[in-house]
Amino acid sequence: MNVTLPDGSVREVPENATVADVAAAIGRRLAKDAVAGKIDGKVVDVYTPVPDGAKVEIVTPKTEEGIDTIRHSTAHLMAHAVQELYPGTQVTIGPVIEHGFFYDFGTDRPFTEDDLRRIEEKMQEIVKRDLPVRREVWSRDEAIETFDRIGEKYKVEIIKGIPGDEPLSVYRQGDWFDLCRGPHVPSTGKLGAFKLLNVAGAYWRGDEKNAMLQRIYGTAWADKEQLEAHLKQVEEAKARDHRRLGKELDLFHFHPFAPGAAFWTPAGTTLYHLLANFMREVVFENGYVEIKTPLLFNKGLWEISGHWGKYKENMFLVYNSETEEHDFSMKPMNCPSHHLYFGMKKHSYRDLPLRLHTQDVLHRNELTGSLGGLTRVRQFAQDDAHIYCVEEDVPDEVRRFVALLDRVYSTVGLEYTAKFSTRPPQRIGDDALWDRAEALLRSALESLGRPFEIKEGEGAFYGPKIDFDVSDSIGRKWQLGTIQLDYNAPERFDLTYVGADNSEHRPAVLHRAIYGSFERFIAILIEHFAGAFPFWLNPVQAAVLPLSEKFVDYANEVAGKLRAAGVRVEVDGSNDKLGAKIRNAQLRKLPWMLIVGEKEASSGAVSLRKRTGGDQGSVPIEELIAMAEQLNASRALTL
Repeated sequence: MNVTLPDGSVREVPENATVADVAAAIGRRLAKDAVAGKIDGKVVDVYTPVPDGAKVEIVTPKTEEGIDTIRHSTAHLMAHAVQELYPGTQVTIGPVIEHGFFYDFGTDRPFTEDDLRRIEEKMQEIVKRDLPVRREVWSRDEAIETFDRIGEKYKVEIIKGIPGDEPLSVYRQGDWFDLCRGPHVPSTGKLGAFKLLNVAGAYWRGDEKNAMLQRIYGTAWADKEQLEAHLKQVEEAKARDHRRLGKELDLFHFHPFAPGAAFWTPAGTTLYHLLANFMREVVFENGYVEIKTPLLFNKGLWEISGHWGKYKENMFLVYNSETEEHDFSMKPMNCPSHHLYFGMKKHSYRDLPLRLHTQDVLHRNELTGSLGGLTRVRQFAQDDAHIYCVEEDVPDEVRRFVALLDRVYSTVGLEYTAKFSTRPPQRIGDDALWDRAEALLRSALESLGRPFEIKEGEGAFYGPKIDFDVSDSIGRKWQLGTIQLDYNAPERFDLTYVGADNSEHRPAVLHRAIYGSFERFIAILIEHFAGAFPFWLNPVQAAVLPLSEKFVDYANEVAGKLRAAGVRVEVDGSNDKLGAKIRNAQLRKLPWMLIVGEKEASSGAVSLRKRTGGDQGSVPIEELIAMAEQLNASRALTL
């Protein structure tokens, strides 16, 4: 029989050949590297039979599907090791996540760091056994009876919750087995480049009313070199953790009375406003206008938008004493309120495009266990905007938006890649609208001449979108900017404009953001710069350090001149010695340290010491002000 390879060539293979046989026919090296395969685009185990005429691709660890297979298999390896070491422990779920995997275990004893070491050693032992990994198909009744007999109550609950009566797949390695869709590597000997990272608590099914489980996180890679590079990045990320640096630099705090809502210090508030005003500057230059809308709305708004039926559990509901119901909500996003605003008066095609920008506060009811620093909060604000335009203007608006995004990200030294996401399974609007929206947005993206990734089924529930992932200074990717085309909102909110033909038409709506949320963007910038912000963005740009109390008056005079020129400056008038003052300024990552003593006071200068580059010598105050003005105006990344 014949199979088609990815390059389009046709190869003859024996009847009943498996993916592994195809790999062997292509080459010995490929057969050795194979961890899975693709048959007509579907990822399968290597021992899966290949139909005659199928298109076959060999999946190796160098591919995204290959590394996912390795991580999924390593999660099973970990669960196998845990149950060998700690009999009676129950397994629940073990999915692949970014850079690794986790597995949740039902056990009365919390795992310790010493347990993680023992589990990792046992995993390596199982790898050396090189146990074949095989898929078995069980009936639902057989699966329930088997897992119930061995005391796996969570597995029984999972099986009973799977719809339909189709057989279930179970993967076995040695005497150990688990319910799983697969695919998996052909043997445990294919694994080995892994590390267990930490353990945390997790509620069964994410519900705090259910039992607390033990979740072990790990990472797995194609080889030891990739693993070591990732672990090095993890250590660097710990040193840059925005939660630690935010506290050390006194930028923000949290309190249990307001979980998921930040208290911004004077320095943090300055940073927040610098970014907010920068965004206002660039959008105003591009024809946006800023509005503010209410924070509290009746459920009628969310019923029109579709959020009441699809998003209600993520909203903070407010009790109405008149109706004795929770029929009001704090707004979790700005879109519906902007649509209301647009519909409050008539518009001509001459008024369009109308670009509405807002930075209002939003609230989303995130689970307590998911909150983490500034990256997952309940109260936040976005650099949100909605563009109402005629359909023909959509490509130009997308291009204008990407140019705007280029300017913002380059100013803070972030590079990005684009992803085009198509209609999800759960959506509103008919297929004809989605066809138009996807075609228009994709053509606009293609016209930019930039590479982009297609993410099938990952669009918003109301329309396709383009997302932008940025890479920070240590190579991590973060999803930030987005632009989304929406034909459903104009229909739901009955939005119209009067065209040149004097008839009413529906506008196209573009939802867009560049920062995403201010909170998350600030967290990313803290880690990207490791707290050492560029001069223009640093909350305090300079500290004047008098050599002794005798020169405090001159220090204040210098600070006054700098403040008048728009420089954010402080005076360290403490009794500490100069070395201690310098160390304190360095710990705060201040860009400039301005040392003043007898020589500086007599010459109207300062001795400039930079955060990078050390002592710069004596600089006249007027020259220093000119340097600061140039750095602020250019928003330079370097000092």
